[in-house]
Amino acid sequence: MAFRRLSLSLCQTLEKAVIRQNIGHVRCMSTSAKAESYTKVLDDEKGIRTIQLNDPKKRNALSLNMLEALRDNLTTGVDDLRVIVLCSNGPVWSAGHDLKELTSKQGRDYHRQVFNTCSEVMTLIQDLPIPVIASVSGLATAAGAQLVASCDIAIAAETAKFATPGVSVGLFCSTPAVAVGRAVPRKIAMEMLLTGHPISAQDALLHGLVSKVVPDDQLETETKKIAERICETSREVVALGKATFYAQMSLERKEAYRLTSAVMVENLALGDGQEGIKAFIEKRKPTWSHRNDKVH
Repeated sequence: MAFRRLSLSLCQTLEKAVIRQNIGHVRCMSTSAKAESYTKVLDDEKGIRTIQLNDPKKRNALSLNMLEALRDNLTTGVDDLRVIVLCSNGPVWSAGHDLKELTSKQGRDYHRQVFNTCSEVMTLIQDLPIPVIASVSGLATAAGAQLVASCDIAIAAETAKFATPGVSVGLFCSTPAVAVGRAVPRKIAMEMLLTGHPISAQDALLHGLVSKVVPDDQLETETKKIAERICETSREVVALGKATFYAQMSLERKEAYRLTSAVMVENLALGDGQEGIKAFIEKRKPTWSHRNDKVH
């Protein structure tokens, strides 16, 4: 992100880092056989894309094929989307990497490809201009927990559990620790990483790994409610706000305020920024353009 280079023009920075990201400009859904065999994807009329991890026989493991399918699903035909929801098929949300791919037989180059692709997908989720919601039922472990922690919002069923158990099989969860360690307090992260013991959905909520816990039979409804609320807002304002949030989190406080103050001025220059304020004053619902048009 260009946000750290505060000496550059803010407008140029936002153009490069937020508004003009090359996330994918194909309006049709991907039809690759690989993507279809590992995930199921549904776009609705409101702009909500649901991506279901669909390899329950392998506990929705994040194999290289699954990761490549996810990358495809996250980048293809997203121009008109408002929200992406990640869910799963089966009792395990995701068991993390497929350990059969991590033996010496595959070799270092293959292992490097697996982890590089995984890191690319996790980073992509937060770089996308649209919110990504994890809707978690069952068990999310290792890179599965990493995927949950990487999402902007995570809704968990009451029976969901989360763990980073790599240490138990001799492979410390170092890459999952990047996302998990940024979502929960350090000592909680270290306990999860060093013991491999799972935590409950309520503990995950307490420590910040998920944003809400609901009864199992209400998970889909609650996820849909949050996604539809986001759809009521301006796409461009959300894109600007999401990118700015992640950028300022890595800055010192004074730099964070300097950045966000400048961004709010730019937000006010957007047509949708002025439309929202005008609608509030006139006591009506705003009519969003969802465009990056500047009015002053």
